[in-house]
Amino acid sequence: MFFFLGVILFGAGFAAVFQGSALEKVFLSNVNFLNVFDDAKYLSSNKVLTADVSGVSIIEQSFLKPAGPPFLVKGKTLGVFADFSTKKEIEEYIVEQGDTIEGIAQKFEVSIETILWANELSKKSILKSGQKLIILPVSGVMHIVREGDTLGEISQLYNIKTDEILRYNDIGEDNKIYAGDFLIIPGASQPKVSQQYSQVPLSGSYFICPVPSPCRITQTLHWFNAIDFSNSRCGEPVFAAAGGQVQRVGYGNVSGYYVRILHPNGVITFYGHLSKSIVNLGQSVYQGQIIGYVGYSGVTIPKRPAGCHLHFDVRFARNPFSGYAVGTELGR
Repeated sequence: MFFFLGVILFGAGFAAVFQGSALEKVFLSNVNFLNVFDDAKYLSSNKVLTADVSGVSIIEQSFLKPAGPPFLVKGKTLGVFADFSTKKEIEEYIVEQGDTIEGIAQKFEVSIETILWANELSKKSILKSGQKLIILPVSGVMHIVREGDTLGEISQLYNIKTDEILRYNDIGEDNKIYAGDFLIIPGASQPKVSQQYSQVPLSGSYFICPVPSPCRITQTLHWFNAIDFSNSRCGEPVFAAAGGQVQRVGYGNVSGYYVRILHPNGVITFYGHLSKSIVNLGQSVYQGQIIGYVGYSGVTIPKRPAGCHLHFDVRFARNPFSGYAVGTELGR
């Protein structure tokens, strides 16, 4: 899995890394988010996206709260976008006795509001010793791109120059963003009116298990709406959970080698920590087609072969495997 904070936790999930001006760090990790994602708010897209954007990673029950309407995952997760030339980390901080939100904000040189927004807290919230907080690398918010969003609209929404968004997120030479992208908006405030996302309903049989039998679940729901699978064997094939078109293929410092598939109904699936992928951008794939192989690339816990697993995240719909306990073998 992937993600980090305090320590990099990419083995149990995924993470998303971000960067900004004089802000060069970003780390995600375990965070206790209360109903961060609302089941009634999701993103839908019917376009095939092929932009070269950083991969997303997640970490052991850690979660990074987006600036857009919370949706998808209800739990703790942390994210890190790690395809940047300079590593930026979103840190995870464990509250100590006597800590205050104001003191923590001062310690990490971010605004009080940034901490409140990222952790779904209010100024009246009382911190508890041992509580985990996500700390963005810079004052600001995180935005989840919807279908139809443009950089110009996003810059207006947050009253920030487009160049700042581009530079901070290392979007790429084409300067294009795509539905499902995560953007860190430095210096921004949460919009007064949250954006509306439409949930994509799925039948119970829409997805198949993305790894061979026994298809063992090794980590339950974590950021980003992800489930981890492992049969304790490296090199096993990874299957497309449903038919669609390859939206992205790449490597993230945390997620390792990954494949991202856009399905006809707008749902997106992400397959991380692969040993290698065997599909190309824009390629059509059918349900059950091998798209890569299980590995331990990126950041996994534990490291090396002992950390072989698949990080499977579903965007814009409920993860159909979220109701199963760790150790469940779906292929039995």
